[in-house]
Amino acid sequence: MASFWARVPSDYLTRAQQFTKTLHHELYPAVDPSKPELSLPGKVVIITGASRGIGADGFAVSFAQAGVKGLVLVARDADKLNETVSKVHATNPAVEVLPVVADVADENAVALVYAQCEAKFGHADILINNAGIVKANGALPGDVKPADWWRNIEVNGKGTFLMMHALVNSLPTLDTPVTIINITSGAAWHSPVPMLSGYAISKLVALQEAAYFAACYKNITAFAVHPGLVRTDMTHDSMMHMDSQPPELVGGLAVWLSHPHALFLNGRVVANTWDVDELMARKEEILSGKKLTIGLFGTFGPEQFE
Repeated sequence: MASFWARVPSDYLTRAQQFTKTLHHELYPAVDPSKPELSLPGKVVIITGASRGIGADGFAVSFAQAGVKGLVLVARDADKLNETVSKVHATNPAVEVLPVVADVADENAVALVYAQCEAKFGHADILINNAGIVKANGALPGDVKPADWWRNIEVNGKGTFLMMHALVNSLPTLDTPVTIINITSGAAWHSPVPMLSGYAISKLVALQEAAYFAACYKNITAFAVHPGLVRTDMTHDSMMHMDSQPPELVGGLAVWLSHPHALFLNGRVVANTWDVDELMARKEEILSGKKLTIGLFGTFGPEQFE
């Protein structure tokens, strides 16, 4: 893996997956969560993987800047989770914070997350499925331990589903609107990278879960967000020279997606680096086809043989 990334330009990832003419590597005005027009008063947000990385420094801080009513912060590390609580209160002391120690791959633990959320806030309005792992990096899928490979699916796929499933069943009615943001990866739709098979496939699961829940429930607006390369302790050393984005950029995008103006992207993939104003300008183009969705390419149907 190291030799591959050493050979590619630093902007390889963003250029290979470019959809808008303008690409962003810093927070920009359109997605600035401190803007009054992006405020989210009264909203309750659940953020998984909230103890570090983009969960702590991106989503938690950005939604606090947007003035939400409450944050339910979920992670497995209690000490790190309390550090995130401090960051939130330093950003906006008015936000009520509920830290919950839980493994999202455990169905009983997920049930307790929602029970505590209901007891303190009632139902949640926004769910950020950010918890994720990268395990079993091998030269080929057959070179890794099956249990390690499958753990990617358990957390990134099953854990995301459990949080979405429990959210639906926690709502007062199926007319109650909610927004779901699943964190995916460019690896989920890019040409196969053999050494990341478990991670890439698990992130494809999370991507398609957003599409399916959006299709199945009229009250759910769901997105699969590719955060770009945000340097965390999950970033491989060989990729440290690649262009990266700060946590606050994906945090600001998540806030922007939590408003009605983003409905046209429901069930679709959105990359952190894409310019949202340019996406808005291409709204009809995106809606008229299957842009920003996953599909099988080819010519299908009996008509082709007539």
